[in-house]
Amino acid sequence: MSRKDDLIMEILNRELKMFLSVPTQQKASCQEHPEDFKLVRGSQFQTWSEDTLESYIDDLKAAEKNGVNLMTQKYARMDNLIPKLKDIPVIDEIVKIQYAWQKEMFENYPNVMSKARPLSSSEDTSHGTSFETYLKGELETYSDKTLSLLYRDIKESWDNEDNMTERVYDYMVKKLEYDSLDDAEETVKRQKEAEIS
Repeated sequence: MSRKDDLIMEILNRELKMFLSVPTQQKASCQEHPEDFKLVRGSQFQTWSEDTLESYIDDLKAAEKNGVNLMTQKYARMDNLIPKLKDIPVIDEIVKIQYAWQKEMFENYPNVMSKARPLSSSEDTSHGTSFETYLKGELETYSDKTLSLLYRDIKESWDNEDNMTERVYDYMVKKLEYDSLDDAEETVKRQKEAEIS
């Protein structure tokens, strides 16, 4: 395993421990299927630089030391149960870019994205949280250092016209044994058509 893989594995183990202890009225499907959690989260972290991953590990360690569950905070923010954890401009900058990338994914891969969270906070309901609200809730749990490093990674991809979100999904579908995003899109489309007919 590479150094990066080691860092991601450490993050996933620490996050999963927090995630499984998030107090909920009923268990989320990811809590019932930890491997799904690891696949989705691990795919995201594949696109981060090593120093961003290291900084986030420091965030997780600091939270553990202080008895804070970052996952509990994230979901409480998503459901608007607690006030903002932080309000700094870099969060809005990250959201703006990632929102654009996610929108592009919906446009280019509608079948792959058909089960994804709705895009905008205006689409939040009591039954589901949008991508935008989820992302803001998560970013507020990161330290200023991690946010700064993550923004650098994201801005670099943006400036190179490289959709980081597409890379996340590409990694994920390959782990699910599709050849590519296009292959996954076509396969899901055929499955849907077969269900209708």
